[in-house]
Amino acid sequence: MNSSMQNLSDKAIVIASPHSRNDALQISLQRIFPNRNIVRIRSPQELLCASLERLAPEYVFFPHWSWIIPCDIFSRFECIIFHMTDLPYGRGGSPLQNLIVRGHLETKLTALKCVSELDAGPIYMKRPLSLLGTAEEILRRASDVIEEMIVEIVNSHPSPTLQYGDVVEFKRRKPKDGNIAELVDLENVFDFIRMLDADGYPHAFIDTNNLHLEFTGATLSEDYVDAKVRIRQKKND
Repeated sequence: MNSSMQNLSDKAIVIASPHSRNDALQISLQRIFPNRNIVRIRSPQELLCASLERLAPEYVFFPHWSWIIPCDIFSRFECIIFHMTDLPYGRGGSPLQNLIVRGHLETKLTALKCVSELDAGPIYMKRPLSLLGTAEEILRRASDVIEEMIVEIVNSHPSPTLQYGDVVEFKRRKPKDGNIAELVDLENVFDFIRMLDADGYPHAFIDTNNLHLEFTGATLSEDYVDAKVRIRQKKND
């Protein structure tokens, strides 16, 4: 092995994600690449250009990151985002929820290069992803697919290609959009509950004058939806 290949094989890999569901991803990548320093960044405050310059990573991967990546970061380092749509369809926020409310049962997980325009960078690869199950189940399934994609990218160094096709933009959903009080179709109720059923997500809910009811663990039968409910006293404004 020549010196340049040796240096490349030793370079750090950074994983930027605050979520505990990606802890296993970091551990697994360290096992797969024992000579690499797999560094975890868990918050925007840790995503510092000076720190990355000291690490000199080959890649900075963002498997589940909800914040804007600063220009001084993506202009200096190869930053790769994982987005849960078949880009350019579904640029923007809350891709999982926006896909499910539109009736999608499956999607593509897209690895793309970070650029200044949101979700508009060139694409390294896409992989299929099922949208069945709760949001937590989908996100954990996505983490497994992301691991496979990261390994392939690190091993094969693909060049990204420009996006093509019609651009469809998604708007980031807000906690108030999880209100199921006005829904009339049981399948929609089931979908709203499951698509918000994940750690760190505001759950589907119904408010009364005095109470806030949050729903998780939904199952759909022919004429009813079963779900767990957590009832809280509403806070005074």
